[in-house]
Amino acid sequence: SACGPSARQADSTVKHQPKEKITVNVPVFKADSAYAFVAKQVSFGPRVPGSEAHLACADWLSEKLSGYADTLYQQRFRTRVYDRRSFEGLNIIGSFNQSAKRRIVLAAHWDSRPYADHDDDPGNHRTPIDGANDGASGVGVLIEIARLLAENPVDEKMGIDIILFDLEDYGPATQERDRYSEDSWALGSQYWAKTPHLPGYRARFGILLDMVGAADPEFPREYFSQQYASWVLDKVWRKAFDLGYGSYFVNKPGAPISDDHVPMNEIAGIPTINIIHLDPNSVNGTFFEHWHTINDNLDAIDKETLRIVGEVVTSVIYHEK
Repeated sequence: SACGPSARQADSTVKHQPKEKITVNVPVFKADSAYAFVAKQVSFGPRVPGSEAHLACADWLSEKLSGYADTLYQQRFRTRVYDRRSFEGLNIIGSFNQSAKRRIVLAAHWDSRPYADHDDDPGNHRTPIDGANDGASGVGVLIEIARLLAENPVDEKMGIDIILFDLEDYGPATQERDRYSEDSWALGSQYWAKTPHLPGYRARFGILLDMVGAADPEFPREYFSQQYASWVLDKVWRKAFDLGYGSYFVNKPGAPISDDHVPMNEIAGIPTINIIHLDPNSVNGTFFEHWHTINDNLDAIDKETLRIVGEVVTSVIYHEK
């Protein structure tokens, strides 16, 4: 159990003593482990839907998560991307304490961008990216949390679902702005929100991780997170501040980002926040500097950032009652 010794006493002679404070034992998030999980994903190559790398990584993620979770769900779906091509996607879901009614969702996307459409070199604009930060970083943090949950179970009344969404990043290239639409992104989470892995699925709240591996990040209060789940932001940002990470989890408004948390909020009705690295001063004007370039590779990953984000999320879920 995650809780310390009970405050109840059997001996009636001590019943008037002050109630013993129950402490919560939060397991230590290991950044080296999370980094290894990021590196493993990148080692397959760009995880672009329809590719061999995508299939191989799906097998590895499913095997890894099934080894930690109580139950693994593989949600296969067929969808069309913005240019009308059809792909088979796979949402991978690991559930802990499946019978618990009170649940928390932790999510990230595991596919990688098919185009380096923001690369400095126009010759790379149709080249797939490794997606080390944009994709693999959030997944790596969540697999490490899954490992911790397997070794240090939370209270049986609290259920955790880790969802790895596919086809988040297959929106049109920047050079095809005329084909842009909000719903051409986050296809896996749109499917899951409309057709959850269990009929009638509900969760108390959700936390999405996206681009949580670059050095010296700033995670502001992203606009849709504030609009739909301000109380979840308050909870997580307060925990980050208590842990000494207030310079990373900053109390300032962030831009609206089309991401997997939008269908989680708008379709599934689960108050969900997005912990996402936003940098209005970067070359692309919104995200970390290597976003949608061929330089979003393992060199862009900083273990300290993985540790900070992992510690905050781990602490939040182990303190949840």
